[in-house]
Amino acid sequence: MKSKRIVVIGTMASDPYAGMAWMHMQITAGLRRLGHDAYYFETTSTWPFDPVRQTRVCDSDYAVPYLARVADSFGLADRWAYRRSFSDKEWLGMGREQAEELLATADAVFNVAGATRIKEEGLKVGRLIYLGTDPIYHEVSYFNGDEDGRTVVDEHDEFVTYGENIGTPDCAVPPLPGLRATTRQPVLIDLWRNGAPAKDAFTTVGNWKQAGCEVILHGENYRWSKHYEFLKFIDLPARIIQPLELAMNLQEVMSHGEGTAVPAYGITAAEKQMLTGRGWRLIDAPEFSTDPWRYREYVQPSKGEFTVARDLHVRLQSGWFSERSACYLAAGRPVITQDTGFGKVLPTGEGLFSFRTMDDILSAFEAINSDYQKHSQAAAAIADEYFAAERVLGKLLSDLGI
Repeated sequence: MKSKRIVVIGTMASDPYAGMAWMHMQITAGLRRLGHDAYYFETTSTWPFDPVRQTRVCDSDYAVPYLARVADSFGLADRWAYRRSFSDKEWLGMGREQAEELLATADAVFNVAGATRIKEEGLKVGRLIYLGTDPIYHEVSYFNGDEDGRTVVDEHDEFVTYGENIGTPDCAVPPLPGLRATTRQPVLIDLWRNGAPAKDAFTTVGNWKQAGCEVILHGENYRWSKHYEFLKFIDLPARIIQPLELAMNLQEVMSHGEGTAVPAYGITAAEKQMLTGRGWRLIDAPEFSTDPWRYREYVQPSKGEFTVARDLHVRLQSGWFSERSACYLAAGRPVITQDTGFGKVLPTGEGLFSFRTMDDILSAFEAINSDYQKHSQAAAAIADEYFAAERVLGKLLSDLGI
């Protein structure tokens, strides 16, 4: 295999949360493991969020040191660049000449989630590939003729999506033009593999309530915020002996919602009381969610993951699967998650369970608790076979002819 020059462009430092760090770094470091000349760039014109000041800011005082620290921890110390596109356009971490030459001559530039408008900043790129890690919103926006959505899409040469059913008769989501491949989340398996769980709880990490990114397709409204789906199964803790723990931001007001495409809202006192009164454990996620390694230290001791998916993925059966859930699998932790149609491409029934009803959930917990070791081993085997970064990224590059 001939080494290729590849640039991954994302918003890891602009949105400095552990899940974002793992998503971007597992792609970039995974490409490096395959022997490619891979780099991570950030050139977004969106003001970055500063978790210390708890707001978006027009400076890089937090973002750049954070990016440098995270990149270094993944072995990418000299392979990142940050452009202050929102102010003076200065390049940091790598000089302007080298960074712009890399963008212009790379064999491929992957724009994660299409979140960065590269060409409007006057940056020259070669082969620009939209890497759809959070599908449906842009697909539907483009289909509906939304001008802003079409501007984002049209600057790309090709499209890849994590919605593995998109473009098939099983999914009503219209594919983006030039869809070349479907793929899934690459995971650096060895960084997640761990021994036996240290606690008995099934856990998950996320926001209770978010706005934005709801879509209307053929006159039907599809929702984004996960709290709608959790409410359907709100009485689950009373039905099982397994402790269930939700790690989320427990503030009632979250100032960083303003000016964000998908603002995350806090959780009210009444909502906390509703959840705890029904037996859910609540953990304040900001204690670990701005550090990828502390985030890993929360996932690994868990006995498994129980979570829901977004309404739009559930009803449209996109086939999307959570990267966080893939990391639980890599740690050997069984996963019970809401059905998005991923069972068409991933094995279910041992180690990984999809559900539509409460009875499906209860059956999954019963199976796991009857032979935890078997399901732990099955979870790890699924991760090895279907999510290992070397396999996933190798196939993606092959599908793209890179």
